Amino acid sequence: MQVLKQRFAQPVLRAKRQRQCAAQASLWDDAHAAHIWQARFYDFNVWSSRKRAEKLRYMHENPVKRGLVLEPGQWSWSSFRSYPYDEPGLVTLNQWSAAQLQHIA
Repeated sequence: MQVLKQRFAQPVLRAKRQRQCAAQASLWDDAHAAHIWQARFYDFNVWSSRKRAEKLRYMHENPVKRGLVLEPGQWSWSSFRSYPYDEPGLVTLNQWSAAQLQHIA
């Protein structure tokens, strides 16, 4: 994710700097002016079961909170239905067996 975000941000920031006129170049000296991603969009690895459940709950409930669907299972781009019903969806899940997880850790 870090590389993806960097590769997106670098050309956008470069183009924005090139569009600035010389009189406004000092605006780019401000550290906050040269960011694309807000702090709340940082990425991190989820290691605990509790944090995994928290993030999945957020992702599954977000379309409902935004009024896009009435129930999480109605959102086409959700993995919601694969957890309780083991239904394949548009989103592919990386589900590993306990033996594989022990080997990875």
